[in-house]
Amino acid sequence: MTIFGMFALAVVGLGHGTNGSTSGPGEVPRPQSTVHYPIRFDTTATLPKTQPQPTVSYPIRFPSPKGRR
Repeated sequence: MTIFGMFALAVVGLGHGTNGSTSGPGEVPRPQSTVHYPIRFDTTATLPKTQPQPTVSYPIRFPSPKGRR
């Protein structure tokens, strides 16, 4: 178990050394944004909004309060 611990410590210690891709000491490269706002979907076909269909074939009349309608 001690050998495994020493091996893990060596991997962690050597793995976090200096990296050749950094721009300078202490600087971490930041990814550049690739998105362009506003996002539009002009190539999609717009579907008309459908009206809800009643589930019964006869009209249902709801009582209205007096003085309205």
